[in-house]
Amino acid sequence: MTRRSLLIAGTATAGALLVPTTSATAAPQATGSRITVGPGETYTLSATTRVSRLTIADGGKIVAPDGHSLSLTVDGVETGQLLTATGGTTTLIQAGTYQGDVVLTVAAANDVTYQTLTFPFRQALYVDADGVVRDKSVLAAVRGGRLTDALARDISITSTGECFDGVYVQDGTYTLDRPVISLTGNGRCDFAGYGAAVVGDGSATKLVVDGARISNKGVVRTGVISDDGANVIVKNSSVRCRNGVLPSDYQATVETPYMESVPWMLGLDGNVRATNLIGRNSTSTYINSTVFSETWGALSVEGGSGLKLTAVNSHVGNTGAYGYGTYAIGDATVRVLGSRFDVGSYATIIAGPAAVVHYGDSTAEAVAALNTELELGLTARELADIPARSTVVNSGHFGYMFFGAGTLTLDGGTVVNSERATFLNKGQQTTISVDGSKGARLNPRDGVILQMIELDDPGPVNVNGKMMNVGVYTEPTGDPVKDSSFDTTAVHSTDGAATFTSIALKGDFYNGMRTGRNMVLTFEDATVEGVISATRARHRVSSIDASTFYELGIVTNTPQAAVNNGAVVRLEGGSTWTVTGTSYLTALTIASDAAVRAPRGRTVTLTVDGTRKALNAGTSYTGALVLTVA
Repeated sequence: MTRRSLLIAGTATAGALLVPTTSATAAPQATGSRITVGPGETYTLSATTRVSRLTIADGGKIVAPDGHSLSLTVDGVETGQLLTATGGTTTLIQAGTYQGDVVLTVAAANDVTYQTLTFPFRQALYVDADGVVRDKSVLAAVRGGRLTDALARDISITSTGECFDGVYVQDGTYTLDRPVISLTGNGRCDFAGYGAAVVGDGSATKLVVDGARISNKGVVRTGVISDDGANVIVKNSSVRCRNGVLPSDYQATVETPYMESVPWMLGLDGNVRATNLIGRNSTSTYINSTVFSETWGALSVEGGSGLKLTAVNSHVGNTGAYGYGTYAIGDATVRVLGSRFDVGSYATIIAGPAAVVHYGDSTAEAVAALNTELELGLTARELADIPARSTVVNSGHFGYMFFGAGTLTLDGGTVVNSERATFLNKGQQTTISVDGSKGARLNPRDGVILQMIELDDPGPVNVNGKMMNVGVYTEPTGDPVKDSSFDTTAVHSTDGAATFTSIALKGDFYNGMRTGRNMVLTFEDATVEGVISATRARHRVSSIDASTFYELGIVTNTPQAAVNNGAVVRLEGGSTWTVTGTSYLTALTIASDAAVRAPRGRTVTLTVDGTRKALNAGTSYTGALVLTVA
């Protein structure tokens, strides 16, 4: 293929350098600088062509030869292309009249297979190990700036058609400096990147995006994707994605090749994520950047293994009422340092089974360590220019939701402000650690710090061989049946565990599980004021489906004796628990320099298996424990 070490894009004159064109007069139905395709006709265009007018009648088609794709740009804007069917993969230029600087680009195919489907990618800029691949690029859609085999600076890419990508880097090293990318219209699959603004793909890819302005609107019209081992680094950039309109015949599914909207069972709605991290050993790092989705999710991690997602000194969130900041699945590592999260529903959804999530400060030492580990390539000057900050989370619903097992650490000066419980554990094994020695604080407005409930996801339903999101959650009736094999006084490896160190806490902790899982709380040099108890947890409504998705996770608590939901409390050295209401425990350990107290002017009483006991330091209690305040 032919390459050019320096390609200049933008003006009509420069466009001639970028776009090899052929005369339209060589084709049937072409007159002068016009192409007309009649009803029922199929016009195969063999080479890139520039005309002033393209007319396609209803039922007419203009296509590229086998092994190639065809893209239409008008005055530098990709347009006119729509999917031929809901759930399909191919697109077609729609009937109509297009006038102006009309370029029909015939490019070599870039077919990307994801699971059972193959997506015929089209992209303004395709880059591989040798640089820009002209034969696979729609360079008529690249406007302005400077374009080389290593760098694109100040370019703009605009699309109003469907499933057109901005930049696709395959096993190459490339820098996008101050690009402006705007894609309006639906994409098709954000597990493959079909319709995304920027995609880095392949283990040999290192893609740096610096000073970008990415603004998309459309179903799964994602901003940035890292896949199959790519290392994507986004700095000083803005990525914003807004929902589109789903096809009228779209049916919500969890089958990822066909998924175009968030599974409502997460308590969310929406149809576009701002970013996605997928594949094996892929990494995405966002530094001093703004990343917002309307709903669904801002920084997503989906499937794969060995994935690493990092946000440093960034502003992340949702402009709508529902959505998450980050998602952690599999064995993903998610780190949020010195960032502000303004989210609709959750700072992070932890979907396990071995996800590790850390929220903390962007200290110089921490950022330098990430620079080495993640091969970010930050210079000494860039490192020096990153101020040390603490992380602040503002959530319209919960702080963190455990949908699967995982480990969550909050430290430094991290502050979590949420309307509802800081930690919502839906029946999962957890390891939560909160270190308040440097100022970390938890501020749940509803007064609940940790809420454990049964998983209220009804799951998909098999409909004609497809897994569809049509399930209904129904609140269990009656009391849970005691499992005689489960010890509510013991600590199990599968329990919901949380440790709080050097922090002052004000709020309640409830275990509303019906099946065997204990809530294990350890306090080290900490004070806690609130109720800690086994409970009967009930949703506000007894039946939840897609129309009432927002009710998921929202429960009322009635403290009562444990059945299969033990509450194990360990007050280690220097800790004090001020009991504010009746609390039902199954085990309580009070260190020699710890204490259990009542609020001023009141007294607290302990009974164990119905017998009153003194609350003494240096003592452990097991059984049916009831602490009452009078």
